[in-house]
Amino acid sequence: MNANFRTLLDCCGALAATPPRLARPRRPDKRLLAHLAGAASDAPAPAPRATVTLTPLVQARQTAPTLAIAEGAMRPPLLTLGMTTFLVEHPSARFLVDPAMCADVHRRVLPELPPLFRTVVAPDRPVIGLAEALRQAGIAPSDIDFALPTHMHWDHVSGLADLPADLPVRVLEAERSFALAADPATGRPPLGCAHGPLTGRTFVPYELDGPALMTFTRSHDLFGDGSVVIVDLAGHTPGSVGVLLAVADSPRILLAGDAAWHRLQIDLLREKAPFPGRLVDADRDAAFATLHRLHALPSAVEVIPSHDRAAALALAGKC
Repeated sequence: MNANFRTLLDCCGALAATPPRLARPRRPDKRLLAHLAGAASDAPAPAPRATVTLTPLVQARQTAPTLAIAEGAMRPPLLTLGMTTFLVEHPSARFLVDPAMCADVHRRVLPELPPLFRTVVAPDRPVIGLAEALRQAGIAPSDIDFALPTHMHWDHVSGLADLPADLPVRVLEAERSFALAADPATGRPPLGCAHGPLTGRTFVPYELDGPALMTFTRSHDLFGDGSVVIVDLAGHTPGSVGVLLAVADSPRILLAGDAAWHRLQIDLLREKAPFPGRLVDADRDAAFATLHRLHALPSAVEVIPSHDRAAALALAGKC
């Protein structure tokens, strides 16, 4: 089947499933929430022995109906989303979480996506390329030690195209395999992925080999000092992760990738509407369970969904 025609069918199916779910959003799992409340108390985050600095680089914006982002939510009618790269500076390394947008992303990356899907996800113009965003922050692309995507959809890795070709990309093997796969019939990557920014890259695998942490079942302490801890947020993609940061003079901050697109989803415990959620979530049930894990986190943890532009701008104001 032609990939564009299949995307059209998928979009039509997601659109048809959306109206009933807007009227009756998926209900929270009370049993899971009760379990997570206990887990958060039983496995608190350990005190870090180092801290990091965090700088959000907001590169693009997009407007979307609230109903599509947080199922059944009607106020405000529209949400302003963002595409943001997060610059993290640890005593031992300077790295990027979610290198989001390259310069001229509409020409260099978006043509890899099916045309109909492209019209839904494309950011507004202009877009600040990652090299320029780093320059504005006083950082050269060559000053970055590695990239750490929360997952490998196009809008979380396109910025790699503005970075040195030998820059390592740290990623779970499950996510690398997912993003680099190709449909045998069409040769296209999974919907939402683009191979261009990933071609020729050096991937450095890691494992979630650490203990349960707060509401999360698996973790990985990146530097061994509690300052940067990666947690399991699978669902949106098979290898989606969050990055829990101990930021100086701040509560713990969790960069949550696309486990939620906006803080409203976490507060109301609402998943994405079927359109576009069914198009982009690899496992809808797992993604909803992960949303519960974010909702049940201790209030001392500030969750930043990567597309919540207001949250990123507010964070930038604190930094």
